[in-house]
Amino acid sequence: MSEALEQRDLRDTALDEVLLESRLARTWHTPPGWVGFFTTVDHKRIAVRYIVTAFAFLLLGGVLALLMRLQLSRPEAGLIGPDLYNQIFTVHGSTMMFLFAVPVMEAVGVLLVPLMLGTRNIAFPRLNAFSYWIYLAGGLVLWVAFVLDVGPDVGWFAYVPLSGPQYSAGKRADIWAQMITFTEIAALAIAVEIVVTVLKQRAPGMSLDRIPLFVWAMFVTSFVVILAMPAVVVASTALILDRLVGTHFFNPAEGGDALLWQHLFWFFGHPEVYIIFLPAVGMISSILPTFVRRPIFGYLPLVLALIGTGILAFGLWVHHMFTTGLPRVGESFFTASSMAIAVPSGVQIFCWLATIWLGRPVWRVPFLYILAFFFTFVLGGLTGVMVASVPLDTQVHDTYFVVAHFHYVLVGGAVFPLLAAVTYWFSKMTGRMMSERLGRWSVALLFIGFNFTFFPMHILGLQGMPRRIYTYQADLPWGGMNLFVSLCSLALAAGFLLFVWNALRSARAGEAAGDNPWGAATLEWATSSPPPPYNFTRIPVVRSANPLWDDGGALPVASGLSVNRRELLITTTAEARPEARETSPRDSAWPFWAAIATTIMLVCSIFTPWAVVWGSIPVAVTLVGWFWPRGTPEDDS
Repeated sequence: MSEALEQRDLRDTALDEVLLESRLARTWHTPPGWVGFFTTVDHKRIAVRYIVTAFAFLLLGGVLALLMRLQLSRPEAGLIGPDLYNQIFTVHGSTMMFLFAVPVMEAVGVLLVPLMLGTRNIAFPRLNAFSYWIYLAGGLVLWVAFVLDVGPDVGWFAYVPLSGPQYSAGKRADIWAQMITFTEIAALAIAVEIVVTVLKQRAPGMSLDRIPLFVWAMFVTSFVVILAMPAVVVASTALILDRLVGTHFFNPAEGGDALLWQHLFWFFGHPEVYIIFLPAVGMISSILPTFVRRPIFGYLPLVLALIGTGILAFGLWVHHMFTTGLPRVGESFFTASSMAIAVPSGVQIFCWLATIWLGRPVWRVPFLYILAFFFTFVLGGLTGVMVASVPLDTQVHDTYFVVAHFHYVLVGGAVFPLLAAVTYWFSKMTGRMMSERLGRWSVALLFIGFNFTFFPMHILGLQGMPRRIYTYQADLPWGGMNLFVSLCSLALAAGFLLFVWNALRSARAGEAAGDNPWGAATLEWATSSPPPPYNFTRIPVVRSANPLWDDGGALPVASGLSVNRRELLITTTAEARPEARETSPRDSAWPFWAAIATTIMLVCSIFTPWAVVWGSIPVAVTLVGWFWPRGTPEDDS
């Protein structure tokens, strides 16, 4: 009799669970087809769009890189003329920095932060949808201009006076400046969303010392974005005003200052390196414990290193300007700060090595990408300390030595961890696993191709080959090395193409993943793969930094949220104690229309400043529609 009662209780529990999931699915449902495509505010769907779009721009930027290597493979080559080469160089750099590196790192945060925190959606989900459409519009503006042969040709840094009205006629520099506006609006929007989500939407019990390290990394990164990116917005706006309105912010003859551009740009530009690097650090700290089967060593030092890196990132920008004639005291200060930032990076490296040393490594593809990161990033960091020295920087500034350095830092410090993250969390996007065999080939091709492509550039730089040239004379000793670099770049391209093919193939026919295929410890693995629209049937309660390991998979849960309305649990900032319930906005097309109106205004302002005045009217109309109450509580938020 007792067994029969127990079985009936289990059936009743299972039935209640099915009914609960059905009601939640109906409440959080996104319409199918094109309606859902343009109206969804599900953070997971928007994040996947971001990631796919960013990788598409990566491939486009990679094609431009191969074209540059083809032109430079032999001396006095005439395959590409100087005007087209300048466009290719500018669009390649702008694509990689503004359309790939920063957006893709933030997109991974949009995907994972709510899942790791145990909440059902990101804060301000309509703003999240708006940010994607604005980002996509900015990328299309840049690439359509390039295809029409009016692409920017002033470098991804757009130094004045070259980009000013005197030396850059036409609209090429204006297109670059407005592309900056698009991408920075999107980046700032995501940063605000992540900060609010981390502070107020954590699962009950997830106090500050239990937050996953990837979430800490995205939290610090978001503050760096909020503090750094207004500088480049100010710079690009001042450049547009100089070109369209006739102001003289950067014209020394009228009281302006050309170096003001470099100060504003690099005050953003160097923190941007850490906007790209810090999420990668968080990825490694979250992935590594899974493949060494032990908790991360030095949780507190790693958190403090993240915060320290974010703070020190704002004290380095002038080391990009050592050859501009700075006071010696200033050079000394920025040399010291540039070397000091190696300290938190060293702390992180040693914590990771200690974690591996004390664990039992499992040699899967994400772990192999992490090992590739260690080698390339440490080498890039060493050359970074070298160019932080004024005498050496004076010699190698604007040579291929610097090209080699920042590719080692950015690819080694960001792309290898990103590929590890995509492989590791692929099941959270698709419900399937990537091929292990193809993944190992990708690691090998990327690691070998990258090092054989960029390490020789150190030698080219020491031999005096300058950056930003489209050809060179045959009697200079650079031809053989450039040919070798160009050939090896094909192996690097093959590695990226194999990774993309593996992802596309696995998304359609890969091995089905379970809820937690890697046996990981954090909350994103406490739900299905891929997660349902509402993420969690019941909000989990956290009692440790590794809940799925320490609680044996049986997490306590919180109750009380409505299943008939889109409700989120709001918790206190420090201890994550339940504080309130907050409604989450439903799907809406207004963010899409607001992005269209904003795009029209910004594009037209390239040709006339009056577009800002008249274009603000449709923008205001779409915002009224966005925030207009619909008579239900969730639409009032």
